[in-house]
Amino acid sequence: MKKLAYLECQTGIAGDMCLGALVDAGVPLEYLSEQLKKLGIEREYSLWAEKVRRNGQVATKVHVDVYAEPSDSHKHYNHERHHDHRHRARHLPEIEQLIQAASLPPRAAEWSLKVFRQLAIAEGAVHGIAPQKVHFHEVGATDAIVDIVGTCLGLDWLGIDELHCSAMPTGGGTVKAAHGILPVPVPAVMRLWEARQVPVYSNGIDKELVTPTGAAIAATLATHFGAPPAMSLERIGLGAGSRDLPIPNILRLWLGRSLGTLSTNQETISVLETQIDDLSPQAIGYVFEELFKVGALDVFTVAIGMKKSRPGILLTVICHPEKVSACEAVLFRETTTLGIRHLTQQRSILQREIHEVKTIFGTVRIKVATQGTEPEKTILNVQPEYEDCAELARNSNQPWHVIHQMALAAWYGQNDAR
Repeated sequence: MKKLAYLECQTGIAGDMCLGALVDAGVPLEYLSEQLKKLGIEREYSLWAEKVRRNGQVATKVHVDVYAEPSDSHKHYNHERHHDHRHRARHLPEIEQLIQAASLPPRAAEWSLKVFRQLAIAEGAVHGIAPQKVHFHEVGATDAIVDIVGTCLGLDWLGIDELHCSAMPTGGGTVKAAHGILPVPVPAVMRLWEARQVPVYSNGIDKELVTPTGAAIAATLATHFGAPPAMSLERIGLGAGSRDLPIPNILRLWLGRSLGTLSTNQETISVLETQIDDLSPQAIGYVFEELFKVGALDVFTVAIGMKKSRPGILLTVICHPEKVSACEAVLFRETTTLGIRHLTQQRSILQREIHEVKTIFGTVRIKVATQGTEPEKTILNVQPEYEDCAELARNSNQPWHVIHQMALAAWYGQNDAR
């Protein structure tokens, strides 16, 4: 069974909150300190932790105190975590070199590089330059390096196989940064959310709740966003933020194991709905074709009774969030609808593999659906691809169901022989 972690971000996420949650969950601070020394920047900061209260709840606050100058050890350090610019900035190649030369655990090094590269892509998109040319300010500073690499070290120490994350609060207001006063969420965070189609919402708190560092960690490492995965909960780590907020400013890290063959993968999908009572039935089939062309996952209709007792249809489109605009454009262009409802939902999906089998009439692809992981993987469904069977049936002048049965028999014959 996989070891799972779930980040619950009700009051947002920042790099130091991730560290706090990991230490609270059992990752030794001494281990993080020793591993981080391999980066060769230990004279630029000090790392320590304490227990604090947030709205009556006890959580762990990890501090990364950055010295104004490396020679100022323990004399002057920077308490303003995310938007002070007195400490040095770095470019992406320099950060990559630090990580690659540090002899960190392989997974921690790989994850750290991925997080910084995604951050560089987001910053580059904001400023209109290539990621390698991004001049990091807040996110390239010493504390962010400690936050990101330390978080990856902690997840690796815990043996996490999959990281999941909740939807994120947007926050609000403005914040002072290297490029002046910025709206919250700041542009880099917005780009990171956009790249992963992260579900977001407002919790009514007009503060910076999600920092670029926190957003980059979650957007890069999380396998999905939304509800917690099916898991047996073993431990919770509580990482405190710096501010007192109307609700406890705590990042909660859930740790546990997947429920074996009962677990499924989850993904965020968008559902578009519209009711139509004045469109020719002949047009509906064409609408289906156009929606599938632009990336719809499924399209279906349900007969309904509408106002004035007119019969009509409820047309529903399921698609990934990034395909909403394209599917919406088809609906407005090809139907008579004047409005479309939007829903965002989570769906559980089986793992899918595509196999190929050979029949006397040609090759057919087989879709195989499974649950769980080896050695407990269970095959739940085996289906030949409809279009492959249809094409062979037309070409050979055979009934479709004969081709379908031959493909199934060929697949089971191959797998029984293994």
